[in-house]
Amino acid sequence: MTSSEFSYSLDQISVVLKPFALKLTRDLDDANDLLQDTMVKAFTNQDKFADGTNLKAWLYTIMKNTFITNYQKMVRRATFVDTTENLHYINSSASLVENSAFGEFAIEDIYRAIDRLDEIFSTPFLLYYRGFKYHEIADRLSIPIGTVKNRIHIARKYLKEDLMVYKHVN
Repeated sequence: MTSSEFSYSLDQISVVLKPFALKLTRDLDDANDLLQDTMVKAFTNQDKFADGTNLKAWLYTIMKNTFITNYQKMVRRATFVDTTENLHYINSSASLVENSAFGEFAIEDIYRAIDRLDEIFSTPFLLYYRGFKYHEIADRLSIPIGTVKNRIHIARKYLKEDLMVYKHVN
């Protein structure tokens, strides 16, 4: 493939790559930057592309790897290492202290909300929560699998409404 054919193919495929870049970055400007980086890398590594292979897949791979590399660089830059004598890492999760009182209140509210559900909804929901598969719940309760799925869905809907206060809590 000649350089001009390769450049033309890159231009045609870039339209398809932009939604993928948006999905990865969730930001239009970052997506445009990622797309540009991908195109630059593809063009500078044109000699590594083998004729007859899937150019679109090759570009997707370049984009994904570029995104991962950029993300890892960003995380490394954001991590501050304290080089004082005690060698304490500020971003270390080992030094994270949390107050578990809020979590205990939330759990109590969740259990109260489940208790307020009708038994026909709470029983399948709790079985599913404990790890049972839909077909196991259906067998255990002697009801059709579609009914199990529906009751679990309704239970989730009621719980979501009942626990709306926790929607914006970190």
